[in-house]
Amino acid sequence: MKKIVIVGGVAGGATAAARIRRLDEDAQIVVFERSGFVSYANCGLPYFIGDVIDDPQALTLQTPESFFARFRVDIRVRHEVTAIHRDRKTVSVTNLATGETFEESYDKLLLAPGAKPVQPKLPGIGLDKVFTLRTVEDTFRIKNYINTHKPRSAVLAGGGFISVELAENLRSLGMEVTIVQRPRQLMNPFDPDMAAFLHAEARKHGVNLALGFSVEGFAEKDGGVDVLLENAAPLHADLVVLAIGVSPESSLAKEAGLDLGIKGSILVNDRMETSDPDIYAVGDAVQVNHAVTGEAAHIALAGPANKQGRIAADNICGGDSRYLGSQGSSILQLFDLTAAATGLNEGGARRAGLDYDKVILSPMSHAGYYPGGQLLTMKVLFEKETFRLLGAQIIGYQGVDKHIDILATAIHAGLKATDLKDLDLAYAPPYSSAKAPVNMAGFMIDNIARGKVKQWYLEDVDTLPRDGSVTLLDTRTPMEYAGGYIPGFRNIPVDDLRERLDEIQPGKPVYVICQSGLRSYIASRILEEKGFETYNFTGGFRYYAAVAYDKALIQQAYDCGMDR
Repeated sequence: MKKIVIVGGVAGGATAAARIRRLDEDAQIVVFERSGFVSYANCGLPYFIGDVIDDPQALTLQTPESFFARFRVDIRVRHEVTAIHRDRKTVSVTNLATGETFEESYDKLLLAPGAKPVQPKLPGIGLDKVFTLRTVEDTFRIKNYINTHKPRSAVLAGGGFISVELAENLRSLGMEVTIVQRPRQLMNPFDPDMAAFLHAEARKHGVNLALGFSVEGFAEKDGGVDVLLENAAPLHADLVVLAIGVSPESSLAKEAGLDLGIKGSILVNDRMETSDPDIYAVGDAVQVNHAVTGEAAHIALAGPANKQGRIAADNICGGDSRYLGSQGSSILQLFDLTAAATGLNEGGARRAGLDYDKVILSPMSHAGYYPGGQLLTMKVLFEKETFRLLGAQIIGYQGVDKHIDILATAIHAGLKATDLKDLDLAYAPPYSSAKAPVNMAGFMIDNIARGKVKQWYLEDVDTLPRDGSVTLLDTRTPMEYAGGYIPGFRNIPVDDLRERLDEIQPGKPVYVICQSGLRSYIASRILEEKGFETYNFTGGFRYYAAVAYDKALIQQAYDCGMDR
């Protein structure tokens, strides 16, 4: 009878345990979990704090008792594995409830220790009003503190998933919330231009943003905490949550002499095997290959952890399953807004040395004539020569999850960006458009591939010549133009363009813009047919204005020391 010991539960470890039992009814399976909960919903923790989830038992997906009843798996919570003895195939274990220590033997060992919150060595890091949020116990500590002390303000250090979700939930409790973040944007999976829409939503709902500020420490003051900032006045709050990222929990693997990868993560092959053939590892602790670039990556998400647990279980039981890499597909709710990303963003494409292009569009979430439609902002990246799909980001209010999943599937399937135009997608007026948003992105990229459109970009705005050597043309209505425009651009509405061609000097390149990119595309085609060289702005003035306004607010806040 084979004996499998699993270190860690939650996503990867619990999934592996259940899968092993389904494949081998006779295996002896022992799971050691350091916390008091073997399988719980990490992603739901902020929503319990905000009372969206009001039953603490709802966070617990399985208990040791329920797991044993269904799968006959020996689950031991509050047990910490402290060492791996590869020579004799045992692990040292401490019962955290009693202090008892013992060794447990294994035939196969699976490591699923997850990741731990980054806690830099800063003054005041151990104050009782400074929290981290990673486990159910962390959640209960924060919730109990809120219920007992009724804090009126919070500072969240970090701008990732946990911080952004927690900001929404603390605001729902009536607290004043400030997010402080060293980069000048929230949510690193998104490019700064797309993050601008997240910033606007956060500000709209009263979240203060201190972007570009570095936290230097914490100090108790006036019954609360001062968050000390580099080159800026402190931020004062009744509680602080550190959410500045996670690092792989790989100390056991390191001490056992297993090979490590980037950021100290556990090195595994595509079968989830470590450098010891009898030890597997899965989840937030391991290094993976990025599915788009093939390069080493550390991607801490629940979806990959679950898949890896299943793959490791298959192989422990004699199968041959392979992990194909992580794409980093993710989605976030921020108040009324939904934001999602998959694959590479521009920063990732640049770091990978890829020669890429992009389209940015603002389609409606469903047919425009059907009531209730709302704009999406979509950004799709592709490789220039091959038109290989590299990544996508979408922000909006309806349908974001649907469209990002289509694009994630297209990337996984190896479709070219030009193939998006051919996808046969479901349509009815309440749900989408006959030309679905993903199709529209494909049409735009196909036009680029066929040489029908050349683009110019946000990063070109400040460098475009204003000396008359090029024509800068805004094709919106006079009313739209009067509401704001890019300096140097003259206004000729697209519907008047054919009658006013004599106002555009031949022989000069024409840079065209409109509100969303559609009318300027039509204008570009009119001009191209008449012999002009044209460049269409990808994204439109709506996109430009949102990003420019956000950039100005961030700079103003940095200059003043705080964004309010």
